Amino acid sequence: MPTDETRRTTDEHGHDIIDPLHVAIVTVSSSRATAADGDDPSAIEDPGGDTVAECFETDGHEVRERVLVRDDYAAIRTAVRRLVAKRDVDVVVTTGGTGVTADDVSPEATASLFERELPGFGELFRSLSWDEVGTRAMASRATAGIAVDTPVFTLPGSTNACRTACEKLIVPEVPHLAGLATSHRTDAADQSLEAFRSED
Repeated sequence: MPTDETRRTTDEHGHDIIDPLHVAIVTVSSSRATAADGDDPSAIEDPGGDTVAECFETDGHEVRERVLVRDDYAAIRTAVRRLVAKRDVDVVVTTGGTGVTADDVSPEATASLFERELPGFGELFRSLSWDEVGTRAMASRATAGIAVDTPVFTLPGSTNACRTACEKLIVPEVPHLAGLATSHRTDAADQSLEAFRSED
């Protein structure tokens, strides 16, 4: 198994990359979270999360953790906050909760953690979605940014959207983004949440 030292290399342009990546996936779905109460969450169907995992694993990356939460601002934010603070997670992808209903709060919850936004991701994703769903692409509020040196991508819940985002945008580019975002690190300890942002 590759160590942290062997996973960090450079590409043909001399840019830092991390490959293979350690990935965490957060599925946002009140109905699935309710169904999972008292049961093994891994037994709950999760097509969006499965699609994200498949895209990364097909490219040789490793899914380290999968989390299921309700469509709730605090629950989403807490889950993502915990994951980005871990040194053994290189990228976090959330799926679900990016639409325009009252409980679609994933973009707000994740963006509240961003130190730096990646507006180009949402722009490119909606451009690609236009080819698939036409004007409905405007309703997607997919977003991305860097939180505690960790790229975070907030995707819709549909399998088509997850596949488009992962195969065409995230998986090809995120080893580079993760490498750049962590190029200044000198230790391997987990980031203290209090040191990052203690206020809630």
